[in-house]
Amino acid sequence: MSQSALLALEDGSLFHGISVGAPVRRCGEAVFNTAMTGYEEILSDPSYSGQLVCLTAAHIGNTGMTLADLESAGSHCAGLIIRNLSLHSSSWRSRLELPTWLEQAGLPAIAGVDTRRLTRLLSSHGSQRACLVCDGNMDPARAVDEARRSPSMEGLNLASAAGTPLALQWSTGSGSPQGTASTSDGGGLRVVVLDLGAKQHMLRRLVDRGCSLVVVPPSTPADTILALEPDGVLLSNGPGDPAACHQEIATVRQLLDLRLPLFGICLGHQLLALAAGARTRKLAFGHHGANHPVRDEATGEVWITSQNHGFCVDEEGLPDTLQVTQRSLFDGSIQGIRCTSQPAFGFQGHPEACPGPRDADRLFDRFVVAMSEFRRARHGQSTAQGRA
Repeated sequence: MSQSALLALEDGSLFHGISVGAPVRRCGEAVFNTAMTGYEEILSDPSYSGQLVCLTAAHIGNTGMTLADLESAGSHCAGLIIRNLSLHSSSWRSRLELPTWLEQAGLPAIAGVDTRRLTRLLSSHGSQRACLVCDGNMDPARAVDEARRSPSMEGLNLASAAGTPLALQWSTGSGSPQGTASTSDGGGLRVVVLDLGAKQHMLRRLVDRGCSLVVVPPSTPADTILALEPDGVLLSNGPGDPAACHQEIATVRQLLDLRLPLFGICLGHQLLALAAGARTRKLAFGHHGANHPVRDEATGEVWITSQNHGFCVDEEGLPDTLQVTQRSLFDGSIQGIRCTSQPAFGFQGHPEACPGPRDADRLFDRFVVAMSEFRRARHGQSTAQGRA
């Protein structure tokens, strides 16, 4: 017999359904994602830490769970909200049914929700704190109260706990035909990844280009990173409020002073902007999906991109040392920046996609080119010093 479940928002709105995951209750920020596919990647994306994810696609679970497609070792979101759970999955790559994986991951999930109503509510009034009840205690008043008492996403540094606790080598590529189709060759370039909650495919795309990766914890100081002799540093995606990542911002600021090539993605893009003197702000309901149009300001070309963020770089007070390189065609918000006097740039969306299109994948090539130029310049300087 199916167990009832309840989703309660801080404004008092209630959504009833059935539990299709772990029999627990969790609070978090309710957000919606408009991607039609890719629930496996979404559920395992560390950037969703502390969030209850509503998927607007009507049928979820139809391809089961393919463990090779997960973007991290487990689930990071607070819970899952869907309309219909597919009764049967069909994929030769699948290893588990979605409900089984949810239970094993300890993740609560509710099905039977009017996700269109929930999405309209969130898009009209903004993301809300919410409580997902799947433990059988269906007291609505208690659930609303728990939602209201749960912490706001603003001011939360979640990245410090989302990254790897220990430094590690990463050498796994994507292993797909698409993964090998790049226009650049890393030639053994050494990349240090500041892991703020990195998706694994972000790392695979650099390995596809021949780069050698060392992944380090978010608390890693700049001198430790420099001791690894990187040709460049990737500032990864991650969860939470970028302005609350004080230690990480200080590290990025030091890396900027060293004039190392830096590539910031999502949260990493925001930290790069903060380190350069910009500000960030919270969006009303964020950008979460795989169909977001972004315009490249240099070429006028429009990319369709994968997005997952609740904060963005604030246009107001943007320092002269930063140039806007891409913009969202949904709301005009900043999607890309570059430092005008240093080899550092950032992109708000996810060029590695997964799920979504790979229009922005070329940004990895730009990073490889910047690192190659840095290595050549450093080698030339060392040769000149040796001759002297």
